[in-house]
Amino acid sequence: MKPVERLLIETALESGCPDQDALQQALQGASANGGKFIDAILDAEILPDEASFFLSLSNRLKMPFQAAPQTESTPPHGRLPARLALRHRVLPGVTDNASLQLLTYDPFDLEARQMAGQRIDQNVTWILSTRTAILEALRSGYGVGAARFDELIEEKHLEAEPDALRQEVTVLGDNEEATIMSFVNQIFSEAIRERATDIHIEPLENDLRIRYRVDGSLNEVAVPPNVRMLQNSLVSRLKIMAHLDIAERRLPQDGRLNLELEGQRYDVRIATIPSVNGESVSLRLLGRERLDLPGLGMSAALETRIRELLALPNGIILVTGPTGCGKSSTLYTFLRELNTKERRIVTIEDPVENKLDGVVQIAVKPEINLTFAVGLRSILRGDPNVIMVGEMRDLETTEIAIRGALTGHLVFSTLHTNDAVGGISRLLDMGIEPFLIASSVRAFLAQRLVRRLCPHCSQPAPLAQYPPHYLESINFPIAQKQHILLPVGCRECRGTGYRGRMALIEVCVVTPEIQELTTDRAAASVLRSKAIEEGMIPMREYGWAKVVSGETTIDEVISVTAADHSA
Repeated sequence: MKPVERLLIETALESGCPDQDALQQALQGASANGGKFIDAILDAEILPDEASFFLSLSNRLKMPFQAAPQTESTPPHGRLPARLALRHRVLPGVTDNASLQLLTYDPFDLEARQMAGQRIDQNVTWILSTRTAILEALRSGYGVGAARFDELIEEKHLEAEPDALRQEVTVLGDNEEATIMSFVNQIFSEAIRERATDIHIEPLENDLRIRYRVDGSLNEVAVPPNVRMLQNSLVSRLKIMAHLDIAERRLPQDGRLNLELEGQRYDVRIATIPSVNGESVSLRLLGRERLDLPGLGMSAALETRIRELLALPNGIILVTGPTGCGKSSTLYTFLRELNTKERRIVTIEDPVENKLDGVVQIAVKPEINLTFAVGLRSILRGDPNVIMVGEMRDLETTEIAIRGALTGHLVFSTLHTNDAVGGISRLLDMGIEPFLIASSVRAFLAQRLVRRLCPHCSQPAPLAQYPPHYLESINFPIAQKQHILLPVGCRECRGTGYRGRMALIEVCVVTPEIQELTTDRAAASVLRSKAIEEGMIPMREYGWAKVVSGETTIDEVISVTAADHSA
Protein backbone atom coordinates (compact mmCIF):
# COMPACT_ATOMS: atom_id res chain seq x y z
CA MET A 1 0.00 0.00 0.00
CA LYS A 2 1.32 3.43 -0.98
CA PRO A 3 1.99 5.99 1.79
CA VAL A 4 -0.68 8.30 0.35
CA GLU A 5 -3.25 5.53 0.44
CA ARG A 6 -2.36 4.67 4.04
CA LEU A 7 -2.59 8.33 5.02
CA LEU A 8 -6.03 8.71 3.42
CA ILE A 9 -7.39 5.54 5.05
CA GLU A 10 -6.17 6.64 8.49
CA THR A 11 -7.66 10.12 7.94
CA ALA A 12 -11.02 8.71 6.81
CA LEU A 13 -11.20 6.35 9.78
CA GLU A 14 -10.28 9.18 12.12
CA SER A 15 -13.11 11.31 10.71
CA GLY A 16 -15.70 8.59 11.36
CA CYS A 17 -15.71 6.36 8.26
CA PRO A 18 -17.10 3.00 9.40
CA ASP A 19 -15.96 0.77 6.51
CA GLN A 20 -12.22 0.26 6.02
CA ASP A 21 -12.76 -2.44 3.39
CA ALA A 22 -14.80 -0.05 1.24
CA LEU A 23 -12.04 2.53 1.57
CA GLN A 24 -9.39 0.11 0.39
CA GLN A 25 -11.58 -1.06 -2.48
CA ALA A 26 -12.19 2.54 -3.64
CA LEU A 27 -8.45 3.35 -3.52
CA GLN A 28 -7.52 0.16 -5.35
CA GLY A 29 -9.99 1.03 -8.10
CA ALA A 30 -8.52 4.51 -8.45
CA SER A 31 -4.99 3.12 -8.59
CA ALA A 32 -5.94 0.60 -11.28
CA ASN A 33 -7.81 3.14 -13.41
CA GLY A 34 -5.42 6.04 -12.97
CA GLY A 35 -8.01 8.04 -11.03
CA LYS A 36 -7.49 10.41 -8.13
CA PHE A 37 -7.57 8.97 -4.64
CA ILE A 38 -9.51 11.85 -3.09
CA ASP A 39 -12.23 11.65 -5.75
CA ALA A 40 -12.45 7.89 -5.31
CA ILE A 41 -13.11 8.21 -1.58
CA LEU A 42 -15.69 10.98 -2.02
CA ASP A 43 -17.46 9.22 -4.90
CA ALA A 44 -17.78 6.06 -2.81
CA GLU A 45 -20.07 8.04 -0.45
CA ILE A 46 -18.81 6.31 2.67
CA LEU A 47 -17.69 9.40 4.60
CA PRO A 48 -20.20 10.53 7.21
CA ASP A 49 -19.04 14.15 6.94
CA GLU A 50 -16.94 15.64 4.16
CA ALA A 51 -15.81 18.66 6.18
CA SER A 52 -14.53 16.50 9.05
CA PHE A 53 -12.46 14.44 6.63
CA PHE A 54 -10.75 17.47 5.09
CA LEU A 55 -10.21 19.09 8.48
CA SER A 56 -8.44 15.92 9.68
CA LEU A 57 -6.43 15.82 6.46
CA SER A 58 -5.34 19.44 6.87
CA ASN A 59 -4.16 18.72 10.41
CA ARG A 60 -2.11 15.75 9.25
CA LEU A 61 -0.55 17.69 6.37
CA LYS A 62 -0.10 20.91 8.40
CA MET A 63 -2.00 22.71 5.66
CA PRO A 64 -4.42 25.64 6.21
CA PHE A 65 -8.12 24.73 5.94
CA GLN A 66 -11.15 26.81 4.94
CA ALA A 67 -14.55 25.13 5.16
CA ALA A 68 -16.05 28.15 3.38
CA PRO A 69 -13.60 29.38 0.71
CA GLN A 70 -12.63 33.05 1.08
CA THR A 71 -12.51 34.73 -2.32
CA GLU A 72 -12.29 38.27 -3.61
CA SER A 73 -15.34 40.13 -4.87
CA THR A 74 -13.81 40.63 -8.33
CA PRO A 75 -14.25 37.84 -10.91
CA PRO A 76 -11.48 35.22 -10.72
CA HIS A 77 -10.74 35.15 -14.47
CA GLY A 78 -7.94 37.70 -14.18
CA ARG A 79 -6.09 35.64 -11.58
CA LEU A 80 -6.44 32.21 -13.16
CA PRO A 81 -7.92 31.32 -16.59
CA ALA A 82 -11.18 29.41 -16.44
CA ARG A 83 -10.05 26.32 -18.31
CA LEU A 84 -7.08 25.87 -15.96
CA ALA A 85 -9.11 26.46 -12.81
CA LEU A 86 -11.90 24.14 -13.92
CA ARG A 87 -9.63 21.47 -15.35
CA HIS A 88 -7.57 21.19 -12.16
CA ARG A 89 -10.44 22.23 -9.86
CA VAL A 90 -8.36 24.95 -8.26
CA LEU A 91 -10.05 28.07 -6.91
CA PRO A 92 -8.25 31.46 -6.71
CA GLY A 93 -8.67 32.88 -3.24
CA VAL A 94 -7.48 36.13 -1.65
CA THR A 95 -4.38 37.99 -2.83
CA ASP A 96 -2.34 39.24 0.11
CA ASN A 97 1.15 40.79 0.10
CA ALA A 98 1.88 39.66 -3.47
CA SER A 99 0.88 36.11 -2.53
CA LEU A 100 -2.11 34.39 -4.11
CA GLN A 101 -4.13 31.81 -2.23
CA LEU A 102 -5.17 28.77 -4.27
CA LEU A 103 -7.78 26.47 -2.79
CA THR A 104 -7.80 22.78 -3.61
CA TYR A 105 -9.41 19.64 -2.25
CA ASP A 106 -6.66 17.38 -3.63
CA PRO A 107 -3.27 18.29 -2.10
CA PHE A 108 -1.70 15.32 -3.94
CA ASP A 109 -2.44 16.72 -7.42
CA LEU A 110 1.11 17.41 -8.60
CA GLU A 111 -0.08 18.49 -12.05
CA ALA A 112 -2.10 21.32 -10.49
CA ARG A 113 0.93 22.51 -8.52
CA GLN A 114 3.06 22.38 -11.66
CA MET A 115 0.44 24.40 -13.54
CA ALA A 116 0.43 27.03 -10.81
CA GLY A 117 4.19 27.34 -10.92
CA GLN A 118 4.15 27.87 -14.69
CA ARG A 119 1.16 30.21 -14.96
CA ILE A 120 1.30 32.38 -11.85
CA ASP A 121 3.99 35.02 -11.46
CA GLN A 122 3.60 35.45 -7.69
CA ASN A 123 3.97 33.37 -4.59
CA VAL A 124 1.23 30.81 -4.05
CA THR A 125 -0.23 29.72 -0.73
CA TRP A 126 -2.17 26.47 -0.96
CA ILE A 127 -5.34 26.15 1.10
CA LEU A 128 -7.36 22.98 1.64
CA SER A 129 -11.17 23.05 1.36
CA THR A 130 -14.01 20.62 0.70
CA ARG A 131 -14.77 19.41 -2.81
CA THR A 132 -18.40 20.52 -2.57
CA ALA A 133 -17.47 24.06 -1.56
CA ILE A 134 -14.80 24.42 -4.25
CA LEU A 135 -17.00 23.12 -7.09
CA GLU A 136 -19.85 25.43 -6.08
CA ALA A 137 -17.48 28.41 -5.89
CA LEU A 138 -16.01 27.58 -9.30
CA ARG A 139 -19.47 27.44 -10.88
CA SER A 140 -20.58 30.73 -9.39
CA GLY A 141 -17.25 32.50 -9.96
CA TYR A 142 -16.48 31.48 -13.53
CA GLY A 143 -19.99 30.88 -14.83
CA VAL A 144 -21.64 28.04 -16.70
CA GLY A 145 -19.57 26.66 -19.58
CA ALA A 146 -16.60 28.87 -18.74
CA ALA A 147 -13.88 26.38 -19.72
CA ARG A 148 -15.21 25.92 -23.26
CA PHE A 149 -15.95 29.61 -23.53
CA ASP A 150 -12.29 30.49 -22.91
CA GLU A 151 -11.22 28.25 -25.78
CA LEU A 152 -13.77 29.84 -28.10
CA ILE A 153 -12.74 33.37 -27.14
CA GLU A 154 -9.12 32.59 -28.02
CA GLU A 155 -10.19 31.40 -31.48
CA LYS A 156 -12.34 34.44 -32.23
CA HIS A 157 -9.79 37.19 -31.46
CA LEU A 158 -11.84 39.58 -29.35
CA GLU A 159 -9.85 42.60 -30.51
CA ALA A 160 -12.68 43.27 -33.01
CA GLU A 161 -15.29 45.87 -32.22
CA PRO A 162 -18.41 44.56 -30.43
CA ASP A 163 -20.73 46.06 -33.07
CA ALA A 164 -18.95 44.16 -35.82
CA LEU A 165 -19.24 40.93 -33.90
CA ARG A 166 -22.97 41.45 -33.44
CA GLN A 167 -23.28 41.00 -37.19
CA GLU A 168 -21.05 37.93 -37.20
CA VAL A 169 -21.59 35.22 -39.79
CA THR A 170 -23.18 32.18 -38.17
CA VAL A 171 -21.48 29.64 -40.45
CA LEU A 172 -19.40 27.86 -37.85
CA GLY A 173 -16.00 26.33 -38.51
CA ASP A 174 -15.32 22.81 -37.30
CA ASN A 175 -13.35 23.77 -34.21
CA GLU A 176 -15.68 26.59 -33.28
CA GLU A 177 -18.76 24.43 -33.80
CA ALA A 178 -17.38 21.73 -31.53
CA THR A 179 -16.63 24.29 -28.83
CA ILE A 180 -20.02 25.97 -29.14
CA MET A 181 -21.65 22.54 -28.89
CA SER A 182 -19.75 21.84 -25.69
CA PHE A 183 -20.68 25.26 -24.32
CA VAL A 184 -24.38 24.65 -25.06
CA ASN A 185 -24.19 21.15 -23.59
CA GLN A 186 -22.78 22.55 -20.36
CA ILE A 187 -25.64 25.04 -20.15
CA PHE A 188 -28.11 22.17 -20.46
CA SER A 189 -26.20 19.92 -18.04
CA GLU A 190 -26.04 22.65 -15.41
CA ALA A 191 -29.77 23.36 -15.81
CA ILE A 192 -30.68 19.71 -15.38
CA ARG A 193 -28.38 19.41 -12.38
CA GLU A 194 -30.14 22.40 -10.81
CA ARG A 195 -33.57 20.78 -11.52
CA ALA A 196 -34.55 23.70 -13.78
CA THR A 197 -37.76 23.54 -15.79
CA ASP A 198 -36.87 26.46 -18.07
CA ILE A 199 -33.75 28.15 -19.46
CA HIS A 200 -33.99 31.77 -20.61
CA ILE A 201 -31.17 33.22 -22.73
CA GLU A 202 -31.77 36.97 -22.94
CA PRO A 203 -29.58 39.56 -24.67
CA LEU A 204 -29.12 42.81 -22.77
CA GLU A 205 -27.61 45.96 -24.20
CA ASN A 206 -24.04 45.06 -23.25
CA ASP A 207 -24.34 41.58 -21.82
CA LEU A 208 -26.09 38.23 -22.19
CA ARG A 209 -28.17 36.98 -19.30
CA ILE A 210 -28.93 33.30 -18.66
CA ARG A 211 -31.58 32.40 -16.11
CA TYR A 212 -32.91 29.06 -14.87
CA ARG A 213 -36.41 28.62 -13.48
CA VAL A 214 -36.16 26.31 -10.48
CA ASP A 215 -39.25 25.44 -8.42
CA GLY A 216 -41.10 28.26 -10.13
CA SER A 217 -38.54 30.97 -9.30
CA LEU A 218 -36.13 32.55 -11.80
CA ASN A 219 -32.47 32.41 -10.78
CA GLU A 220 -29.75 34.20 -12.73
CA VAL A 221 -26.64 32.09 -13.25
CA ALA A 222 -23.10 33.33 -13.57
CA VAL A 223 -21.78 33.49 -17.12
CA PRO A 224 -18.26 34.14 -18.44
CA PRO A 225 -17.34 37.75 -19.27
CA ASN A 226 -17.80 38.88 -22.87
CA VAL A 227 -20.29 36.08 -23.57
CA ARG A 228 -22.42 38.69 -25.36
CA MET A 229 -19.87 38.59 -28.18
CA LEU A 230 -20.89 35.04 -29.06
CA GLN A 231 -24.63 35.50 -28.81
CA ASN A 232 -25.31 34.82 -32.50
CA SER A 233 -23.24 31.64 -32.52
CA LEU A 234 -24.97 30.41 -29.37
CA VAL A 235 -28.47 31.09 -30.74
CA SER A 236 -27.54 29.55 -34.11
CA ARG A 237 -26.34 26.38 -32.42
CA LEU A 238 -29.66 26.05 -30.56
CA LYS A 239 -31.56 26.63 -33.81
CA ILE A 240 -29.56 23.95 -35.58
CA MET A 241 -30.31 21.49 -32.78
CA ALA A 242 -34.04 22.27 -33.11
CA HIS A 243 -34.03 22.27 -36.95
CA LEU A 244 -35.02 25.94 -37.15
CA ASP A 245 -34.03 28.50 -39.77
CA ILE A 246 -30.75 30.06 -38.61
CA ALA A 247 -31.02 32.82 -41.24
CA GLU A 248 -34.37 34.06 -39.92
CA ARG A 249 -33.79 36.51 -37.08
CA ARG A 250 -36.77 38.84 -37.56
CA LEU A 251 -39.64 36.45 -36.76
CA PRO A 252 -40.35 34.22 -33.75
CA GLN A 253 -39.72 30.51 -34.25
CA ASP A 254 -40.76 27.42 -32.30
CA GLY A 255 -39.17 24.00 -32.30
CA ARG A 256 -38.23 20.95 -30.30
CA LEU A 257 -35.05 19.01 -29.57
CA ASN A 258 -34.11 15.93 -27.57
CA LEU A 259 -31.42 15.50 -24.92
CA GLU A 260 -30.03 12.62 -22.96
CA LEU A 261 -28.02 12.91 -19.75
CA GLU A 262 -26.91 9.94 -17.67
CA GLY A 263 -29.51 7.71 -19.27
CA GLN A 264 -32.39 10.14 -18.66
CA ARG A 265 -34.06 11.56 -21.76
CA TYR A 266 -35.51 15.07 -21.99
CA ASP A 267 -37.73 16.76 -24.52
CA VAL A 268 -36.92 20.45 -24.94
CA ARG A 269 -39.30 23.02 -26.40
CA ILE A 270 -37.53 26.04 -27.85
CA ALA A 271 -39.01 29.44 -28.67
CA THR A 272 -37.03 32.33 -30.15
CA ILE A 273 -38.25 35.92 -29.85
CA PRO A 274 -36.62 38.83 -31.72
CA SER A 275 -35.90 41.84 -29.51
CA VAL A 276 -34.14 45.17 -29.93
CA ASN A 277 -30.95 43.68 -28.46
CA GLY A 278 -31.06 40.45 -30.45
CA GLU A 279 -32.85 37.13 -30.28
CA SER A 280 -34.08 35.86 -26.91
CA VAL A 281 -34.39 32.09 -26.50
CA SER A 282 -36.66 30.25 -24.07
CA LEU A 283 -36.17 26.54 -23.50
CA ARG A 284 -38.67 24.36 -21.62
CA LEU A 285 -37.12 21.14 -20.23
CA LEU A 286 -39.58 18.26 -20.14
CA GLY A 287 -38.37 15.11 -18.44
CA ARG A 288 -39.84 11.82 -19.58
CA GLU A 289 -40.42 10.53 -16.08
CA ARG A 290 -43.64 8.62 -15.55
CA LEU A 291 -46.12 10.47 -13.37
CA ASP A 292 -48.86 8.68 -11.48
CA LEU A 293 -51.60 9.80 -9.13
CA PRO A 294 -49.64 9.04 -5.93
CA GLY A 295 -46.78 11.06 -7.40
CA LEU A 296 -48.98 14.18 -7.48
CA GLY A 297 -49.01 14.17 -3.67
CA MET A 298 -52.79 14.20 -3.30
CA SER A 299 -54.50 13.43 -0.03
CA ALA A 300 -56.11 10.00 0.18
CA ALA A 301 -59.63 11.45 0.01
CA LEU A 302 -58.81 13.60 -3.02
CA GLU A 303 -57.12 10.72 -4.85
CA THR A 304 -60.21 8.57 -4.27
CA ARG A 305 -62.44 11.28 -5.72
CA ILE A 306 -60.17 11.69 -8.76
CA ARG A 307 -60.22 7.95 -9.42
CA GLU A 308 -64.01 8.01 -9.30
CA LEU A 309 -64.02 10.75 -11.94
CA LEU A 310 -61.57 8.86 -14.16
CA ALA A 311 -63.86 5.83 -14.01
CA LEU A 312 -66.75 7.77 -15.61
CA PRO A 313 -67.74 6.53 -19.08
CA ASN A 314 -68.38 9.98 -20.56
CA GLY A 315 -68.53 13.69 -19.84
CA ILE A 316 -66.05 16.57 -19.62
CA ILE A 317 -63.47 17.01 -16.88
CA LEU A 318 -61.88 20.47 -16.93
CA VAL A 319 -58.64 21.46 -15.19
CA THR A 320 -58.53 25.21 -14.54
CA GLY A 321 -55.86 27.67 -13.49
CA PRO A 322 -53.41 30.24 -14.85
CA THR A 323 -50.49 29.49 -17.16
CA GLY A 324 -47.71 27.55 -15.46
CA CYS A 325 -49.79 25.95 -12.70
CA GLY A 326 -49.23 22.38 -13.88
CA LYS A 327 -52.53 21.75 -15.68
CA SER A 328 -50.89 19.84 -18.54
CA SER A 329 -48.89 17.62 -16.18
CA THR A 330 -52.08 16.74 -14.30
CA LEU A 331 -53.88 15.88 -17.55
CA TYR A 332 -50.98 13.72 -18.72
CA THR A 333 -51.11 11.88 -15.41
CA PHE A 334 -54.82 11.21 -15.91
CA LEU A 335 -54.19 9.93 -19.43
CA ARG A 336 -51.46 7.58 -18.20
CA GLU A 337 -53.91 6.15 -15.66
CA LEU A 338 -56.44 5.53 -18.44
CA ASN A 339 -53.97 4.33 -21.07
CA THR A 340 -54.80 0.64 -21.43
CA LYS A 341 -55.16 -1.69 -24.39
CA GLU A 342 -58.92 -1.46 -24.08
CA ARG A 343 -59.06 2.32 -24.60
CA ARG A 344 -58.29 4.44 -27.63
CA ILE A 345 -56.99 7.84 -26.49
CA VAL A 346 -56.53 10.75 -28.90
CA THR A 347 -55.25 14.22 -28.01
CA ILE A 348 -54.96 17.52 -29.83
CA GLU A 349 -52.48 19.95 -28.29
CA ASP A 350 -50.60 23.17 -28.92
CA PRO A 351 -47.87 22.02 -28.72
CA VAL A 352 -47.47 18.36 -27.74
CA GLU A 353 -45.50 18.65 -24.49
CA ASN A 354 -45.05 15.01 -23.48
CA LYS A 355 -45.14 12.00 -25.75
CA LEU A 356 -47.23 9.12 -24.45
CA ASP A 357 -46.77 5.61 -25.82
CA GLY A 358 -50.04 4.18 -27.06
CA VAL A 359 -51.73 7.59 -27.33
CA VAL A 360 -52.47 9.27 -30.67
CA GLN A 361 -51.26 12.86 -30.24
CA ILE A 362 -51.97 15.64 -32.75
CA ALA A 363 -50.17 19.00 -32.78
CA VAL A 364 -52.14 22.08 -33.79
CA LYS A 365 -50.81 23.76 -36.96
CA PRO A 366 -52.76 26.95 -37.73
CA GLU A 367 -50.66 27.63 -40.84
CA ILE A 368 -52.33 24.67 -42.58
CA ASN A 369 -55.69 25.25 -40.89
CA LEU A 370 -55.25 22.38 -38.42
CA THR A 371 -56.93 24.13 -35.50
CA PHE A 372 -58.42 22.70 -32.32
CA ALA A 373 -61.88 22.72 -33.90
CA VAL A 374 -60.81 21.08 -37.17
CA GLY A 375 -58.72 18.47 -35.39
CA LEU A 376 -61.43 17.72 -32.86
CA ARG A 377 -63.99 17.06 -35.61
CA SER A 378 -61.64 14.51 -37.14
CA ILE A 379 -60.97 12.92 -33.77
CA LEU A 380 -64.68 12.34 -33.17
CA ARG A 381 -64.84 10.44 -36.46
CA GLY A 382 -61.93 8.21 -35.37
CA ASP A 383 -63.82 6.19 -32.73
CA PRO A 384 -61.93 7.33 -29.60
CA ASN A 385 -62.86 6.42 -26.01
CA VAL A 386 -60.96 9.29 -24.39
CA ILE A 387 -60.18 12.71 -25.86
CA MET A 388 -57.87 15.39 -24.55
CA VAL A 389 -58.13 18.94 -25.93
CA GLY A 390 -55.16 21.08 -24.95
CA GLU A 391 -57.29 24.16 -24.24
CA MET A 392 -60.84 25.33 -24.81
CA ARG A 393 -60.01 28.67 -26.38
CA ASP A 394 -63.14 29.49 -28.36
CA LEU A 395 -66.84 28.77 -28.68
CA GLU A 396 -66.50 26.43 -31.67
CA THR A 397 -63.96 24.14 -29.98
CA THR A 398 -65.97 24.05 -26.76
CA GLU A 399 -69.21 23.20 -28.55
CA ILE A 400 -67.55 20.32 -30.42
CA ALA A 401 -66.05 19.00 -27.16
CA ILE A 402 -69.46 19.13 -25.51
CA ARG A 403 -70.95 17.27 -28.46
CA GLY A 404 -68.29 14.60 -28.00
CA ALA A 405 -69.09 14.28 -24.30
CA LEU A 406 -72.82 13.98 -24.99
CA THR A 407 -72.18 11.23 -27.54
CA GLY A 408 -70.36 8.95 -25.10
CA HIS A 409 -66.75 10.17 -24.95
CA LEU A 410 -64.71 11.10 -21.87
CA VAL A 411 -63.17 14.49 -22.63
CA PHE A 412 -60.36 16.30 -20.78
CA SER A 413 -59.38 19.91 -21.33
CA THR A 414 -58.18 23.09 -19.62
CA LEU A 415 -59.58 26.54 -18.93
CA HIS A 416 -58.00 29.72 -17.60
CA THR A 417 -60.00 30.60 -14.47
CA ASN A 418 -59.22 31.54 -10.88
CA ASP A 419 -61.03 28.67 -9.15
CA ALA A 420 -62.99 25.50 -9.89
CA VAL A 421 -66.48 27.03 -9.80
CA GLY A 422 -65.24 29.87 -11.99
CA GLY A 423 -65.15 27.36 -14.84
CA ILE A 424 -68.94 27.51 -15.02
CA SER A 425 -68.91 31.30 -15.37
CA ARG A 426 -66.17 31.09 -17.99
CA LEU A 427 -68.17 28.69 -20.15
CA LEU A 428 -71.26 30.89 -19.82
CA ASP A 429 -69.21 33.92 -20.88
CA MET A 430 -68.04 32.01 -23.96
CA GLY A 431 -71.68 31.60 -25.01
CA ILE A 432 -72.33 27.99 -24.01
CA GLU A 433 -75.95 27.33 -23.06
CA PRO A 434 -76.41 26.56 -19.34
CA PHE A 435 -78.24 23.29 -19.99
CA LEU A 436 -75.30 22.03 -22.10
CA ILE A 437 -72.85 22.79 -19.28
CA ALA A 438 -75.09 21.06 -16.75
CA SER A 439 -75.53 17.94 -18.86
CA SER A 440 -71.97 17.50 -20.17
CA VAL A 441 -69.45 18.68 -17.55
CA ARG A 442 -68.77 16.20 -14.75
CA ALA A 443 -66.21 18.15 -12.70
CA PHE A 444 -63.99 21.22 -12.54
CA LEU A 445 -60.52 20.93 -11.00
CA ALA A 446 -58.58 24.06 -10.04
CA GLN A 447 -54.94 23.86 -9.07
CA ARG A 448 -51.91 25.93 -8.12
CA LEU A 449 -48.30 24.96 -7.52
CA VAL A 450 -46.51 25.64 -4.24
CA ARG A 451 -42.94 24.86 -3.27
CA ARG A 452 -42.26 21.85 -1.08
CA LEU A 453 -40.25 22.31 2.07
CA CYS A 454 -36.79 20.81 1.97
CA PRO A 455 -36.94 17.68 4.15
CA HIS A 456 -33.33 18.17 5.26
CA CYS A 457 -33.49 21.60 6.87
CA SER A 458 -37.07 22.68 7.68
CA GLN A 459 -37.72 23.46 11.31
CA PRO A 460 -40.72 24.31 13.53
CA ALA A 461 -41.85 27.91 13.43
CA PRO A 462 -41.62 29.92 16.66
CA LEU A 463 -45.10 30.16 18.18
CA ALA A 464 -44.82 33.95 18.28
CA GLN A 465 -44.28 34.19 14.51
CA TYR A 466 -47.91 33.37 13.73
CA PRO A 467 -50.08 34.85 16.52
CA PRO A 468 -53.59 33.44 17.05
CA HIS A 469 -55.37 36.52 15.67
CA TYR A 470 -53.44 36.21 12.40
CA LEU A 471 -54.13 32.49 12.08
CA GLU A 472 -57.80 33.17 12.75
CA SER A 473 -57.90 35.85 10.06
CA ILE A 474 -56.66 33.38 7.44
CA ASN A 475 -58.87 30.53 8.74
CA PHE A 476 -55.91 28.36 9.69
CA PRO A 477 -56.75 25.68 12.30
CA ILE A 478 -55.23 27.26 15.41
CA ALA A 479 -55.15 23.92 17.23
CA GLN A 480 -52.58 22.72 14.67
CA LYS A 481 -50.18 25.67 14.93
CA GLN A 482 -47.47 23.54 16.54
CA HIS A 483 -47.11 21.70 13.22
CA ILE A 484 -46.16 24.81 11.22
CA LEU A 485 -42.67 24.55 9.70
CA LEU A 486 -40.40 27.18 8.19
CA PRO A 487 -37.75 26.99 5.43
CA VAL A 488 -34.13 27.29 6.57
CA GLY A 489 -31.80 26.55 3.66
CA CYS A 490 -29.06 23.97 3.27
CA ARG A 491 -26.77 22.49 0.63
CA GLU A 492 -29.44 20.04 -0.54
CA CYS A 493 -31.87 22.83 -1.47
CA ARG A 494 -29.23 25.38 -2.58
CA GLY A 495 -30.03 27.56 0.41
CA THR A 496 -33.66 28.21 -0.58
CA GLY A 497 -35.36 26.04 2.03
CA TYR A 498 -37.50 24.44 -0.68
CA ARG A 499 -37.01 21.46 -2.95
CA GLY A 500 -39.57 20.63 -5.64
CA ARG A 501 -43.18 21.65 -6.02
CA MET A 502 -46.58 20.16 -5.35
CA ALA A 503 -50.13 20.92 -6.47
CA LEU A 504 -52.94 22.35 -4.37
CA ILE A 505 -56.19 21.13 -5.91
CA GLU A 506 -59.87 21.79 -5.36
CA VAL A 507 -62.50 19.66 -7.08
CA CYS A 508 -66.03 20.84 -7.84
CA VAL A 509 -68.12 17.83 -8.85
CA VAL A 510 -71.18 18.87 -10.87
CA THR A 511 -73.89 17.31 -8.71
CA PRO A 512 -77.62 17.45 -9.56
CA GLU A 513 -77.99 20.48 -7.25
CA ILE A 514 -75.17 22.35 -9.03
CA GLN A 515 -76.65 21.33 -12.39
CA GLU A 516 -79.90 22.96 -11.38
CA LEU A 517 -78.19 26.16 -10.19
CA THR A 518 -76.17 26.27 -13.42
CA THR A 519 -79.31 25.96 -15.53
CA ASP A 520 -80.83 28.83 -13.52
CA ARG A 521 -77.68 30.95 -14.12
CA ALA A 522 -77.03 31.30 -10.39
CA ALA A 523 -74.31 33.70 -9.23
CA ALA A 524 -70.78 32.38 -8.76
CA SER A 525 -70.93 32.95 -4.99
CA VAL A 526 -74.10 30.82 -4.76
CA LEU A 527 -72.50 28.08 -6.84
CA ARG A 528 -69.38 28.09 -4.66
CA SER A 529 -71.38 27.91 -1.44
CA LYS A 530 -73.37 24.96 -2.79
CA ALA A 531 -70.16 23.22 -3.99
CA ILE A 532 -68.63 23.50 -0.50
CA GLU A 533 -71.89 22.24 0.97
CA GLU A 534 -71.71 19.30 -1.44
CA GLY A 535 -68.21 18.38 -0.24
CA MET A 536 -65.76 20.55 -2.17
CA ILE A 537 -62.69 21.39 -0.08
CA PRO A 538 -61.53 24.94 -0.94
CA MET A 539 -57.97 25.18 -2.18
CA ARG A 540 -56.76 27.21 0.79
CA GLU A 541 -58.24 24.72 3.25
CA TYR A 542 -56.56 21.91 1.32
CA GLY A 543 -53.32 23.91 1.53
CA TRP A 544 -53.64 24.17 5.33
CA ALA A 545 -53.71 20.37 5.49
CA LYS A 546 -50.44 20.32 3.56
CA VAL A 547 -48.95 22.85 6.00
CA VAL A 548 -50.00 20.73 8.98
CA SER A 549 -48.44 17.65 7.37
CA GLY A 550 -45.13 19.53 7.05
CA GLU A 551 -45.04 19.62 3.24
CA THR A 552 -45.21 23.38 2.62
CA THR A 553 -45.54 26.72 4.43
CA ILE A 554 -48.29 29.17 5.25
CA ASP A 555 -46.67 31.85 3.10
CA GLU A 556 -46.61 29.54 0.07
CA VAL A 557 -50.30 28.69 0.41
CA ILE A 558 -51.31 32.33 0.85
CA SER A 559 -49.28 33.37 -2.20
CA VAL A 560 -51.37 31.22 -4.58
CA THR A 561 -54.82 31.09 -2.98
CA ALA A 562 -57.57 33.55 -2.19
CA ALA A 563 -59.43 33.65 1.11
CA ASP A 564 -62.83 31.97 0.90
CA HIS A 565 -65.74 33.87 2.39
CA SER A 566 -68.55 31.66 1.19
CA ALA A 567 -68.17 28.85 3.68
